[in-house]
Amino acid sequence: MEIERKFLVDKFPVDLETYPHKRYVQGYLCRNPVVRVRDEGGEYVLTYKGAGLLSREEYNLPLNEEAFLHMIKKCDGRVITKNRYRISIPDTGLTAELDVFLSELSPLVMVEVEFESEEEAKAFLPPDWFGKEVTYDERYHNSVLSLEGVSNE
Repeated sequence: MEIERKFLVDKFPVDLETYPHKRYVQGYLCRNPVVRVRDEGGEYVLTYKGAGLLSREEYNLPLNEEAFLHMIKKCDGRVITKNRYRISIPDTGLTAELDVFLSELSPLVMVEVEFESEEEAKAFLPPDWFGKEVTYDERYHNSVLSLEGVSNE
């Protein structure tokens, strides 16, 4: 089960480039249910995600590069490229995953935090560098962004 909250970003954390990060390339084979292929900096994954906003089923299966390259060509919509930074959130034991979108989705920047339970997710107080919460706004799902792009609102 994936339980996460997602936010837009008002300002970058200080010294962003000092945090661990990888380039992600991903595309969507299906949107209902969500079936995604992703290159996570040289690690390849096929992901199935069920319905839901705050929490939903998620299964990850490893792929090899050949399978990834074959499937990414079959994806609908734009292929998403982003840099993902992993940033420890002080005094919480949690990690923020900050996504800086590239190409057509630039200058979109979002951050998500995964939780062990819905109660933990609902009790979370975001750091001051987090912006507007978009957890419940489907327009900010990567699968939707790959088709529709960034909302003008």
